[in-house]
Amino acid sequence: MKLLLILCYGLIFTLPLSMHAASLNGFNLDRLTVPAEEILSGGPGKDGIPAILQPRFIEGSKAKFLKSHDVILGLTMNGQSRAYPIKILNWHEIVNDHIDGRKFIISYCPLCGSGMAFLAKVGNQTLTFGVSGLLYNSDVLMYDHQTESLWSQIRGRAISGKAAGQSLTQYPLRLTRWTKWLSDHPDTLVLSERTGYFRNYSQDPYAGYSRSPRLFFPVANKAPSDYATKETVLGFKGKMGQIAFPLSELYKHNKEKFTYEFEGQQLTIHWDRQNQSALITDQSGNQLASTMLYWFAWYAFFPETEVFVAGEWNY
Repeated sequence: MKLLLILCYGLIFTLPLSMHAASLNGFNLDRLTVPAEEILSGGPGKDGIPAILQPRFIEGSKAKFLKSHDVILGLTMNGQSRAYPIKILNWHEIVNDHIDGRKFIISYCPLCGSGMAFLAKVGNQTLTFGVSGLLYNSDVLMYDHQTESLWSQIRGRAISGKAAGQSLTQYPLRLTRWTKWLSDHPDTLVLSERTGYFRNYSQDPYAGYSRSPRLFFPVANKAPSDYATKETVLGFKGKMGQIAFPLSELYKHNKEKFTYEFEGQQLTIHWDRQNQSALITDQSGNQLASTMLYWFAWYAFFPETEVFVAGEWNY
């Protein structure tokens, strides 16, 4: 009998492929927009990785559990800033949150290194999200509690169920180190370790994964070897296409700030070498939605992507 390797909290298990194909964690894959055989079980069942529905926060100055080099996802909305530590997101992957009544989610996939924020409203419906336990292109498939549709995180789009074909609005987010975020946002709140679940947040369930070229799950499009499999790139979705800014190219370019024209739009790229962080703003200085993630993951979803190469940029 053929076996499928799966990852559950950093441990490797196996499941018969026949069981995998039949169960799919209890989700009905009606109106599916991707090949069914490319949806795989990640190991845990539905909600086996528990999303945070009622997040608690503490003041940044009191977040003693964070070290200066810890990586966080930072969001600013309506003048309020919040930090979501990766060491917590590794265990929960989704945080349902709100600021001044505006609801949004923070989503992080450890297998793709992709952290993204989305507004939690589609049309007139406000949604809350959980972790399905399923993967597509090695990326977490979220599901909404209202329709139980499956949503591709990196695409930001529902791939099955009542919401199939609908898209979430991505909100600007920043991936950086804690000391940098706190310096820039001294009044920030921080997601507390008091999540309601017993987890050892000082332990990384994916320790060593980012340093290995090995993937635990297959992807539809294998990335060219121009860059390391898990090199971090800054990915940006335009109206028609996509572009990736590999951090190795930003190293070579060696400019903290520069402009790049993409689809007729002047993008300003901000590169923080010390904190391994990058973001994009428009001509008015407003941060645009982008995603820092592994090269293989970006290419798996967007094989036609443009790639920024130092020395070949445009102004």
